[in-house]
Order: sequence, then C-alpha cells, then structure tokens
Amino acid sequence: MYLYHFGVRELPFNITPNTQFFFGLPSHNEALEVLQTALTSGEGFIKVTGEVGTGKTLVCRKLLNEMPEGFVTAYIPNPYLSPSELRLAVASELQVELDAKSDQQKFTQAIQKRLVDIRKEGKAAVLIIDEAQALPDESIEALRLMTNLETESTKLMQVVLFGQPELNDKIAKPELRQLRQRITFSYHLSQLDTDQIYQYVNYRMGIAGNQSKVDVFPKAVCKSLFKATQGTPRLVNIICHKALMLAFGEGKFQVSKTHIKLAINDTEAVDNNVTRSWYAWAIPAVGCIFVCAAFLLYQAEPDFFYREIISMVSRIGQ
Repeated sequence: MYLYHFGVRELPFNITPNTQFFFGLPSHNEALEVLQTALTSGEGFIKVTGEVGTGKTLVCRKLLNEMPEGFVTAYIPNPYLSPSELRLAVASELQVELDAKSDQQKFTQAIQKRLVDIRKEGKAAVLIIDEAQALPDESIEALRLMTNLETESTKLMQVVLFGQPELNDKIAKPELRQLRQRITFSYHLSQLDTDQIYQYVNYRMGIAGNQSKVDVFPKAVCKSLFKATQGTPRLVNIICHKALMLAFGEGKFQVSKTHIKLAINDTEAVDNNVTRSWYAWAIPAVGCIFVCAAFLLYQAEPDFFYREIISMVSRIGQ
C-alpha cells in the first residue's frame, strides 16, 4: 500500500490496540497513575470508563504489560459469561483446576487456597476485566462475592473494571448497590483536543518509521480531524489510514483537507456521530427561525401575512 511511499515499516493507524504505539495522552497517563496508585494501596474495586474508541483496551494492555512487581494477574477480555463460566475463567487464569460441575462452595474453597498461597509468596492477585459493561447482573454479583475473600488486614483479590459508560448505568441499579459501594477509585477517559490529535497522529507516523522533516498531518488538517471525530482516537485512526491512501494515490507526501474530507465521507461511524447529530439540532433551529419570522411578519402586516399563506397553499394545491 503506502508503506514505501511514506517510509513506514508498518501501518501507523491500525485500529488493533498496540502498546508500541502508546503515545501517553494526558488522559491515558492519568488513568494509569490512578490504577497503579489504587493497586499498590490494596483497594478492592477500581473502575475505568470511556466512550467507544477512546483507548480503554490500550490502557488495559499497557497496565498488563507494566504491572508493578509483586502482582499476579488474571485477565478476562470477553466477560459476557454466566456466574459459573466466570468462576471457571477466573480459576483458569489463576491456574486453579476446577471442573464444569464445580459449585460456588468448591470454587470458593479452591480460589481462597490459591489466593492465600499467592499472599504467602508476598504477592497480590488482581483480576482485570475488559468490556465490563457486558457482564450480566448475576455475574457482577458473583464477582462481588469473590472479593469477599480476605484476611484480617487486606483483600485477597483486587478487581479492575474497564468499560463503556453503560457500566455506570449498570452498577447504579439498586440490586448492585453493594458492589457500587466497593468501588474506591474510578476514572473516565476523555477525548482528544486539536493539539493532542496533531501530536498523536504525527507521533504514530514517527513510531511507524516516517522520518519526513515536514508533518504528514499539518495542524490545519488536524482541526478538520477534530471536527469530524470529536477527538475519538479510533475514528482518528480510521480516517488517517484512508487519508494516507488518498495522498499516496495522488503522489503527495502531506495529507490535505480534501483527503480528510473524502476519508470522512467514506466513514460511516463519523456520519452517525457527527453529521447526523448536526442535522438533529440544525433542522429544528431553522424551523424555530422560520416560525419567529412568520410571527413578526404577522404582527407587522397581518393582511400581507394572510395573502402570502393563501398564495402558498394555492401553489401547493397546483
């Protein structure tokens, strides 16, 4: 594709989370600081939320790769599991042998023994769940019961939940209030501003191998990117990839606003998130202006107003 043209070794805007391209956006760095502080203080539940495409999974993988020493981690990326399936998944991650017929009591005994052994080794167990908004309510309750395992001074297992904002709605339910009260640290990932997009996209180009002395994505282009994506990193990646293809097709070494516009028009998610939302308020606004103008016309010249209405109706009838 455009690899040789732009002097890059790999695709710089692949949407698959890759910690090699971790830029260290302020929001991502703050989330990691919150997570590491909470984990080292031995807190029970920690929650990180963010809109679709804001980099939750990337932060999650960064945390897994840079987990402080002294932690044993269990990672569940797809948590749409029944309570029994969740127990088996946790047991498997912690290297505890359980069969499919193991009930809550057997699970509790086996897990508690494993967690106590981990604690005796001077380590702490951490369960990390990505896409936590997909957890069924009954599985969330099972998860809470797992964290009841504790010594006289500390919890035997900490839990980190990564999820979309729907996770907040889920745990706000009255029947899940016990879990909600155990969340001691939480953080919400924010989206990028124009300057951060400018730094982000050119950083990724550099990591991929581009050594151009001019920015492949100028600041003016990044303003258009922000307007279209509202600072969502995943959408930025998708549009930038398409824009690079267009620039390559024209033999250009810089992306232009035209390339960005064409890439936006070819991206359905941007239409849904931006263009249609613009119409959602623009059309009613135009309607309000029309009504106000008609009212003012009626107040000033009522006879002229009625004649115009009758004329319009006649034209429509024809």
